[in-house]
Amino acid sequence: MTQPTIPVIHYPNLLSPDLGVRQGAMSALGQALENTGFFILAQSQVAPEVVRRAYQTATEFFTLPEAAKRQYEGPNSNHRGGFSGFGSEQAKGHTVPDLKEFWHVNHHSLTQATAPWPAEVPAFRPVMTRLYQQLTVCAKVLLEACALYLGQPAAWLVDMAEGGNTVLRLAHYPPMPASPMPGSLRAAPHEDINLITLLCAATAPGLEILTGSGQWLPVHASPDQIVVDTGDMLQNLTNGLFKSTTHRVVNPNQGNQRRLSMPFFVHPRPETDLSPQPVLVERTGGVVRYPAITAGEYLEQRLQEIKAVPLPQPGLETA
Repeated sequence: MTQPTIPVIHYPNLLSPDLGVRQGAMSALGQALENTGFFILAQSQVAPEVVRRAYQTATEFFTLPEAAKRQYEGPNSNHRGGFSGFGSEQAKGHTVPDLKEFWHVNHHSLTQATAPWPAEVPAFRPVMTRLYQQLTVCAKVLLEACALYLGQPAAWLVDMAEGGNTVLRLAHYPPMPASPMPGSLRAAPHEDINLITLLCAATAPGLEILTGSGQWLPVHASPDQIVVDTGDMLQNLTNGLFKSTTHRVVNPNQGNQRRLSMPFFVHPRPETDLSPQPVLVERTGGVVRYPAITAGEYLEQRLQEIKAVPLPQPGLETA
């Protein structure tokens, strides 16, 4: 049987002055999110040099002493931005925490004067702000294409996301612990919470998606490409027309391999109604399959489901 592939969408085609080219690209994008829940975006306006510099700067932060990183950790860090330590998150339905630590740059941290930023890495704030801004522009184009494919006004999803607490996650998967907890993965199988996710190509392989046939398919993207997937909120809005696909990050074959990734989680404002749209209910068979719920309620529910007790630090033995 032929191995399934992840569709590639060319960003310039979504903006082409040629109506046929533009509609063809939007159709390919929509069909990818219907059938696979993922696609790879090529030739975007997110500059490869900006991505490279962001990874370099993130590495400078994550290789700081643990005490230096921990000073930027605080309560409710998913909302305020800042650092979350190793083992502080687990996938929904899993009891073993993921083998990662991360820093959140979000709308709140970019607009609040008291937001945490690492003083030890002076380039961190300007570099991450620039990447956040470029991803925001790219996400707007993708949301417009999604809305038009769904038969909605172009600004339908963009307006929902305006003022939402969209998150740029700088995720660090350290070299594997000497004695990892049985069953632990860098990221256990999960679905994203938000509308759509734009994932800059990671520094090492490991991302896999679960296909409809139950097989795990590795995702390969070049440094100048972006992996895009549907989140649960958009799946809810579309009554399942757009699929939120299960994915994971597997452990490396060699334990000394460090991995960084930078997903950009596009979130709507908390008051946004995520109830399945009637026209999309009709398009998916006429039966409502997802709940009436606001984005704020949905997010809080899911954040409670991914709480975990921090693991020992990588490389440290425990009693």
